[in-house]
Amino acid sequence: MLRTPGISENAEESRAPRLALFQPDIPQNAGAVLRLAACLGVGVEIVEPMGFLWDDRKLRRAGMDYAPRARVTRHASWQAFETWRAGEGRRLVLFTTLGAIPLPEAKFLPGDVLLFGAESSGVPDEVHAQAGLRLAIPLVGGERSLNVAQAAAIGIYTALAGLGRLPA
Repeated sequence: MLRTPGISENAEESRAPRLALFQPDIPQNAGAVLRLAACLGVGVEIVEPMGFLWDDRKLRRAGMDYAPRARVTRHASWQAFETWRAGEGRRLVLFTTLGAIPLPEAKFLPGDVLLFGAESSGVPDEVHAQAGLRLAIPLVGGERSLNVAQAAAIGIYTALAGLGRLPA
């Protein structure tokens, strides 16, 4: 597990919902999620392997000067992430087109980890099986899915609002 150097969280932030990206494969989207996390004050978990190098210029460009301020933890594998998550007692909330519950009906808990799959492949069945909650963002008929960074923005903002934790 690799944490962002020099950035720590206080006790209040430690129970805030967190964003997680499962094997991200588009650096621009990962960079946009890092910027989002920095602006909303939430941490980000990255489940590797990634489809790009961490220092990819596209990641830096999309994250701009916000990305270095994001609290990021990189996990070497799904198993490493699951070990961390179980040890922290955090519920896994998977955003998926196969979600059983529409996002507006979701009840979020402090400490939830909101997981978003890779753009190209989503997440495998074993990840679906570990989710305590599987959510879908309702779309107009005939549309498949949103960009992962857009979905992450909708998801984390909804979770923060539902928990009364929006930035002041």
